[in-house]
Amino acid sequence: MTTVSDGGRVVRPGGSTATEVTWRLKLPPESTTTLGTTLTTATSREPLTAPTCAFASDGRQPYDCASATWTAPGTATTQSQESTGWRRQAPALLAAGVALLVLGLVGLLTWRHRRRPVAAALASDGPGTIYPRPATPRPPARRRKPPVWVVVPVAATVLAGTVGAAAWSATRRVAAIDTDSQPTSGAWKGTGVSGVLGMPLREDAFEFTVYRMTCEPGRGARQCQATVGVRNLTREHQSWHGKLQRAYLANGNWVTTDESATRRVNQGRDVFADPVAAGSRVVLPLVFTINGREAPQRLELRSGVFSAGVRVDVP
Repeated sequence: MTTVSDGGRVVRPGGSTATEVTWRLKLPPESTTTLGTTLTTATSREPLTAPTCAFASDGRQPYDCASATWTAPGTATTQSQESTGWRRQAPALLAAGVALLVLGLVGLLTWRHRRRPVAAALASDGPGTIYPRPATPRPPARRRKPPVWVVVPVAATVLAGTVGAAAWSATRRVAAIDTDSQPTSGAWKGTGVSGVLGMPLREDAFEFTVYRMTCEPGRGARQCQATVGVRNLTREHQSWHGKLQRAYLANGNWVTTDESATRRVNQGRDVFADPVAAGSRVVLPLVFTINGREAPQRLELRSGVFSAGVRVDVP
């Protein structure tokens, strides 16, 4: 960072390795002001995203936020995605393969049992005749069925294969939506998207943008607050839940949203009680309570239990 407009201070928020510029302003009604700063990066080939927020005087309640990404000429901005299509198709492919194998076995056995030898001879001075000629007409031959000892094991195999494939698929899906499992490790609706602070990230129903992450100093139980923008990109109201929003530490442990603390910082309003209106956008703080001095390294946010969600690295 090289220059900051008048009144700005370069600070490092608690628990973060990043720096930010803050201004304290008093604006008369219907007035505007312009603030500016110049940023420098280690490499000009990497996209640079700079989020900006306007907070209340306490610095906790956001009025609104925005972000901009600067990309050097000739450099494309990319987002990592985790395709989950193969996870969805694996159980169906397994069941189909077992069914085809069993059907092929049944067809082979049926074909072999239906074969009958026929003896025929041609007369030397007349049309062909069947030899020996039956004395009386034979009753119509009954169609032979596979023996019971073949049908029962085949049916049991088909049933076991179908049940096993369904159970395997259900187990993986339950693990994906369980609130005690990794959110993006097995969810099958949408794709998992990763990004950084200030980058809008789209998942199944919402577009999430994390603008800021700060933590209280200390060693015991302390609170970390994330300023998050949520935009509903669907045509229907969408509900979301605090237990699905997680903060991950460097050791892999995670905590969900502290809903009571989040309600307090939102002036007593439960932000998860009412659904997000179709096409609307909200900016609000989410609070995570952690133990120890370690700060969260990543946030995972999701609109619902079936969504793969988004992951945001927080410095």
